[in-house]
Amino acid sequence: MHLYNAWLPPPVAELCSREKESFSSVVSSVKDSWRRDDPESPYATLKFVSIIDVFIKAKSEISLDDVKELLELGLELFLASQDKLYVQVRWGNILVRLLKKHGKNLSLQVQWRPFYEMLMHIHFTRNTGPEGWRLRQRHFETLTSLIRSCRKFFPSGSAAEIWSEFRAFMENPWHNSSFEGAGFIRLFLPTNLENQDHFSLQWIEDCLDLWASIPNCQFWDIQWANVIARCIKNCPTINWEPFLPVLFTHYLNLFEVPVANGSGYFPFPIDVPRNMRFLFSGRVVTPANAIAKSIVYLLKPGGQAQEYFEKLADLLEPYYHPSNGGRWTSTLERFLWYLVAIFQKRLLHEQQNEQDGISLADHFLGRSERTAFVKVVLQFIDRGQYSKNESLAETAAAASSILSYVEPTLVLPLIASRFHLALETMTATHQLKSAVTTVAFAGRALLMASGSSMPSPADVSRDDTSSDIYNEVLAAALSNALLGMDANDPPKTLATMQLIGSIFSSLAKIADNECGASFLPNIGFSEWLDEFLCRLFSLLRHLEPSSASNEGSHTSSSSGTFLVEDGPYYFCLLEILLGRLSKLLYQQALKKISNFVKTNILPGAVAEIGLLCCATVHSNPEEAVVHLIEPILLSVISSLRGTPVSGFGGSGAMDPSFSKKTTLSPALETSIDYHLKILSVAISDGGPVLLRYTDQLKEAILSAFNAPSWKVNRAGDHLLRSLLGSLALYYPLDQYKFFSSHSSVGMLEEWLSTKSSQIEDLPGPKWHVPTADEVKTANELLDLHFRSALDDLLAICQKKEYTDLGYCKERLKVILLRIESSLQGVLSCLPDFHPSSKNGSSGDVGYGQFFIAGATGATVGSSELRGRAADVIHLACKYLVEERSDDSILLMLLIHIMDALANFGSLEYDEWSNHRQAWKLDSSAITEPPSNFIVFSNAPGKRRPRWAVVDKSYMHNTWRSSQSSYHCFRVNGNISPSDHVVLLMEDLLSLSLHNYEAVRSLAGKSLLKILRRFPTLISKCIPTLTDGLCDPNKAEHVVLGSCSILGTRTILRHTTLDSKAFSSFLLGILASSHHESLKAQKAINELFIKYNIQFAGVSKNILRTLEEPSDGSGFAQLVAQISSMSLNTDSMHWRYNLMANRVLLLLTMTLRSGSDISSKIMAETAGHFLKNLKSPLPPSRMLAISALNILLRGSSYKLSDLEHESSVLSEGTLRTPIEGALIPVFTEDGFFNDAMNCLSHDHIIADNENASSRGNHRTYQGAADSSITRFYFEFAASWPRTPSWISFLGGNAFYSSFARIFKRLVQECGITVVEAIHDALEDLSSAKERTKQCVASEALAGVLHSDVLGLTQAWDSWISNLLRKIILQPSVDSMPEWAACVRYAVTGKGSQGKRVPLLRQKIFECLVEPLPLTVATTVVLKRYALLGAALLEVFAPKMPAGEVKFHECLLQEFLGCMSHSSAQVREAIGVTLSIVCSNMQLFTSFEPNHPSEMIEDSMDFPYGMVKWKENFITQAAKVAINIQNANQSGVTEYTVASTSENGSQNEELLEDVKWMETVFYFTVSSLKSGRSSVLLDVITGLLSPVLSLQDTIHKDLSNLAKACFELLKWSIFPQPHLQKAVALLICSANDLNWRIRFATLSYLQSFMYRHAFILPNVEKLQIWKKIEELLTDNQVEVREHATTVLAVLMKGGDHDLAKDFRDKAYADALSLFKKRNSRNSNSSGSLASTHGKVLALAASVLSVPYEIPSWLPDTITLLARFVGEPSPVKSTVTKTIAEFRRTHADTWSIQKDCFTEDQLEVLTDSSSSSSYFA
Repeated sequence: MHLYNAWLPPPVAELCSREKESFSSVVSSVKDSWRRDDPESPYATLKFVSIIDVFIKAKSEISLDDVKELLELGLELFLASQDKLYVQVRWGNILVRLLKKHGKNLSLQVQWRPFYEMLMHIHFTRNTGPEGWRLRQRHFETLTSLIRSCRKFFPSGSAAEIWSEFRAFMENPWHNSSFEGAGFIRLFLPTNLENQDHFSLQWIEDCLDLWASIPNCQFWDIQWANVIARCIKNCPTINWEPFLPVLFTHYLNLFEVPVANGSGYFPFPIDVPRNMRFLFSGRVVTPANAIAKSIVYLLKPGGQAQEYFEKLADLLEPYYHPSNGGRWTSTLERFLWYLVAIFQKRLLHEQQNEQDGISLADHFLGRSERTAFVKVVLQFIDRGQYSKNESLAETAAAASSILSYVEPTLVLPLIASRFHLALETMTATHQLKSAVTTVAFAGRALLMASGSSMPSPADVSRDDTSSDIYNEVLAAALSNALLGMDANDPPKTLATMQLIGSIFSSLAKIADNECGASFLPNIGFSEWLDEFLCRLFSLLRHLEPSSASNEGSHTSSSSGTFLVEDGPYYFCLLEILLGRLSKLLYQQALKKISNFVKTNILPGAVAEIGLLCCATVHSNPEEAVVHLIEPILLSVISSLRGTPVSGFGGSGAMDPSFSKKTTLSPALETSIDYHLKILSVAISDGGPVLLRYTDQLKEAILSAFNAPSWKVNRAGDHLLRSLLGSLALYYPLDQYKFFSSHSSVGMLEEWLSTKSSQIEDLPGPKWHVPTADEVKTANELLDLHFRSALDDLLAICQKKEYTDLGYCKERLKVILLRIESSLQGVLSCLPDFHPSSKNGSSGDVGYGQFFIAGATGATVGSSELRGRAADVIHLACKYLVEERSDDSILLMLLIHIMDALANFGSLEYDEWSNHRQAWKLDSSAITEPPSNFIVFSNAPGKRRPRWAVVDKSYMHNTWRSSQSSYHCFRVNGNISPSDHVVLLMEDLLSLSLHNYEAVRSLAGKSLLKILRRFPTLISKCIPTLTDGLCDPNKAEHVVLGSCSILGTRTILRHTTLDSKAFSSFLLGILASSHHESLKAQKAINELFIKYNIQFAGVSKNILRTLEEPSDGSGFAQLVAQISSMSLNTDSMHWRYNLMANRVLLLLTMTLRSGSDISSKIMAETAGHFLKNLKSPLPPSRMLAISALNILLRGSSYKLSDLEHESSVLSEGTLRTPIEGALIPVFTEDGFFNDAMNCLSHDHIIADNENASSRGNHRTYQGAADSSITRFYFEFAASWPRTPSWISFLGGNAFYSSFARIFKRLVQECGITVVEAIHDALEDLSSAKERTKQCVASEALAGVLHSDVLGLTQAWDSWISNLLRKIILQPSVDSMPEWAACVRYAVTGKGSQGKRVPLLRQKIFECLVEPLPLTVATTVVLKRYALLGAALLEVFAPKMPAGEVKFHECLLQEFLGCMSHSSAQVREAIGVTLSIVCSNMQLFTSFEPNHPSEMIEDSMDFPYGMVKWKENFITQAAKVAINIQNANQSGVTEYTVASTSENGSQNEELLEDVKWMETVFYFTVSSLKSGRSSVLLDVITGLLSPVLSLQDTIHKDLSNLAKACFELLKWSIFPQPHLQKAVALLICSANDLNWRIRFATLSYLQSFMYRHAFILPNVEKLQIWKKIEELLTDNQVEVREHATTVLAVLMKGGDHDLAKDFRDKAYADALSLFKKRNSRNSNSSGSLASTHGKVLALAASVLSVPYEIPSWLPDTITLLARFVGEPSPVKSTVTKTIAEFRRTHADTWSIQKDCFTEDQLEVLTDSSSSSSYFA
């Protein structure tokens, strides 16, 4: 049994044993409800889903056999309900929860393919269902969660099948199917024990190759990082050592941090479709989890992973520093947290395996591995602890808490030192809160480490001084914490209270140390307690008073200032502190608290002082009641005795002098209100001791209700409900008391794990179980304030008493307040109504089946009393609506009473929900990790203080009491709601339509609670609500209330199952246009949009009911009725016409059953929407586009693959119904001209277009209209199917959805459409308006891609000429649209784009046809743009021979015209050349039968694929040298030659510049597109030209070179390209031009970072040596830049190289300094040499911006001694020391101790601010 259930109140715990049997009966009921031969029976099982969920949340002890049976049944039901998305969402979620809770203990076998087929059918086809996008989104999330939960049950061989299935998706890395395939592999691939034989070294190599095939794409990286991480975790036998360099290179570059003054993110990430990102990324926005999991599980004894991890930490550590924050901080914060959390999980798992006898000694982490890991993570913690990002600071504190239990000897000294540093540091006071939080989180670890009496293992060094240090930290923390309690600094105050609560939660008892009982010998707790209370009282006095509440508002006595609102720390601290005090200390505290409460009236701190009194009473009720409660109570009674008595409180005696003007004085009113509210909070857990004050409490309550003050009445309300709760409810009495000492550290309390196997040995809490006297007293209070109040209320309602008196309202308020207080006090202790039997009679028929145990307290009152109250309240509602409908206060009180009466258990549920949100019981301050290496004890889960576990148990019981009888009415068909509930429901329904919004809202919430519990009542509400929409005489508020209720999930869900509700709902909305109010129309619009978004389809039972009508109102009639509305554009408002069209579409989509009636309706609807393409209303046209995309299947005339060869198909004589409906529409004269002209108005042409064409709709629609007209859940394979990055093809005025309807129309009706659209295409393609050309491009694209019979003949007859004419048009305005048209036309068919469209080859032939010699440059540009767009869609790995030849021709053409005179044409050539070359390269790598030599032989130009690359690189180097030489000689492109020879030289130079610009366009395109992965040999060869042309007189060329440079900084070169790149970089670093050397240094900084793990030591040493040489370069800019680069490299993890450099730099500088000071030294060396040695010292100093390592004082002192040298040496020294000052300012007061007096003096002399180093 779970601990929470074992610790339930005894009367409830006894009943828990029945839950196993109850669950078995539920499983049987589910089996009986689902009949496999009835496709609608899954709906009948839904009522059990919430009940199963109750058993899970209740943590019931149930049979595993029942769970297995239910899982197998649920999975079968889930897979059988393919077209019932809502059913699948509900069942899928509950299956996921069952698998998560019980999966480890079950043996199941689940097949993966049915899930995949379902995923494809519902989410990856264009044939979408009618369901709204919200439901489809939930369905996808549910389905993918279920797949992830079932992966571990996939049978042997599944991994191989899944890999084989989806590996083919990734053949073409530049097609979106690659992203799809990676997503599916991440989702499906199992790594369970049965499938581990699949994961071989070859498989890992294949994965890493695939990962590298698409660079700089976060989506792609996340998929593969997750796959690899799961494989690393679950396949420990694989040797990952050979793959560590590549893996860590990926991991490093996944953290997009700024390197070398660059940006923190890749400038051109690969474009992934939005839907793909949503479908496969889900909530994962960073790869931190996957990286952390991989690293943690790669660690093993003797492995290299730790070394790589240390190097990764060295590279990332600077970005954790507070001064280096940015958009990357959140990723780094998550990385830190996941590292620690996953490491903790691994340790726990290994310990459990050891206990179970499972041993993998080679992989289990020992102490040395733990120590090494913690050391690395402490680097991150040390940097992030004081981050300006609050999340990172808190995560660092939580991580240090967890690790302090793993390796206390490392973590706790750091925490101690940082805390002392924060206390002493004057320039960084903001660090104190973080330091206090860290100590609070690690408080228990500090206590354990300082008091552990267990002998340490041999490898752990312990001494007494460490214990003393920890004690000093705790003593300092407790002492200084008191200073942190400041009303003006809430965060620090709450952190302080968390610290004190954390420490005292661990202590067994708090006593003074005169007997040596104190755990902290340095603290005198008596003095500390006095000081604490003094500070606390001062804090309470200075709290800002809360704002006054409005009369009648439903405020709670516990609403207060930040101490209460911002967290539980204040109350927890008080309860823990007072509960742990020794008797003497408690009496000392009680005396002070009592004196403070008696002598202060602080209305601004009522809640806080009330909680202080509550904690005091809870700790020792016997003493506290006498010294605290009694004085307050007597004071209140004394104050009230002399006040006028209204008689409203039930005494029956009204003061003769009382009148409606009688009031209390403000001071007296404030005093009484204050003391009553304090009293109400203080007695909430008083228990039996309150019985002795029963009479006084009754008198106080009665007097409060009789007082002539609403504030005092409300305070009496709080006191009454608190007293009733204290008497009648179950609650723990000893929650905060000490219960057992820690087995190893005697003065600490033992903390508990709820997963412990020894639950029966743990002493449970002592519960308050009401005694007979308490129940009797509670009943007396009910008689006095509930029964009598009901009598008074009944008298007023029946006799209409006091209707003429002014205080009638006041009397009603107090009467209703008394009734509400009574109900709020007893909660569900007052029994529920007796349900009615099926025939309508009422009686004790029972609730039927028992589900779970739960009770909030002892029974008080009776069911009859609740029933009588309902009857009276019904009469009162009628009276108030008739007589006082404008009094919102009375109505809202009445609604609260109705809610408490009708919704049995809802008050407990609200209390549980609010408590769950407010109390952070998982805070690191009160959790002890399961693995504890301080005292070497382990637990199966987290350990918490007993008080926290008891609190969770208490809340668990509260939740159980709210659910114990909640579901009975859902499953038991023999009982129905009580008549009292029906009456209350009707009253709430009428109030939910009230003219006051506050009343409507409150009544609506209560009404919905009733409808959720009693679904049978929904059908009684809908007619009233829909009538409010239809009736033109209804007021605005009725419409608003109706829409508010109808728009809830409860009602919308019911409309899918009830035919009458379905019809009346739809017709009600569509018949509501007569309401003229703007608010009403807005509410109706929002309701309709909600309905669309959440539409869950319609049950087949409804369709059958509507298809077999008894009253002539069948489905066809309903469709006809709505269709007539959709055609009515004259008398109906256009928005309602739009709604009618949308409803028509929903109904048609719902009716896809294949019957004659459905085919007829679909055909008529399609014809209707085709006509709407000519509608003058833009939203109607957009909806028509959406509708036709859904309705047109496009299969009648579509050619199959075999028919592509022959293009012969015998035409059938029979037309489909849809074809028969469409042909008469589009064959009308001028239809396509009119329709396309109308559609042209829906295109928006932006002024500056740079976005890629994604087929998105940008129209003039409003948000509401677009919600109705757009696709709700676009097909995942949205067009284009390849990433877009080409800037000159930008613009998104081409709508693929428009093109798709033309394609589907042609496929549906054949060549007839092509003939009909001919004239319109001819006209619009040559129109001047660009929007018309947009529509023409979309229509032509659809026609070209339709692949129907006769299309080839149409191409030959007119389409080819039209396309040729379009190409030759000189205007380029519409070039993006025509490029998109061509791209759409040649797009490959199928999900992977492998099938070649019918006309692709003909389109290619048309595009490759040479242009006339005299055409304009714009025509050349357009042709190249169209060629580039077409080549994007080629499936490169499997190109047919014709496409290969096409690429060869283009390659030859492009290489011959790279020096074109137009810059735009050169850009187009460069971009298209990159596409051609990458396509050819990928083709050769995939086709072993077509090696490059064969391609070379087939190419009819001088050099083949290999030779062209060699010549290309060679020529680029040669041209770069020519340009560079000309640049140095001062030749400009504007020089006018005086001779023909000079003129030809300048022309050659200009040709070279143009040629090189094209090369750079090629490079930029390759890197931006992600195609560089197959062109790395070329990219590597172009490194030197890029670096050498960064700064030339040809600005355009230099800008392009800089663009290449920025992209190359993100590139990773694998071997063998890496070796070649290093050689080229070394060569560039030796260049004679200093600007090239400078640029090379800039690139080397990024290059070394990106290749930190894969760069061989030989090449790394070469680069270091070269940069060291540049320290003595002739150019000062190069020397200084080399210093910066070296400083960064020294932080990069290459410790040996860095140490060698530091030692050499120090030795050389020292030698130089000695020579300078030598009298006989005549030679001072060159200035560059001297400056170089000083710069080497400066690099060493700058490499450690925040620490003071042991070598730094000597180094910086030596550097300072060169301050007397001439510039630039002197400026280097002063700048370096100034930077050192800046970065060490916060901690200098501590760090200066690392320096000697002499060193500080030298630094002072060299510093411009002498006082700094003093």
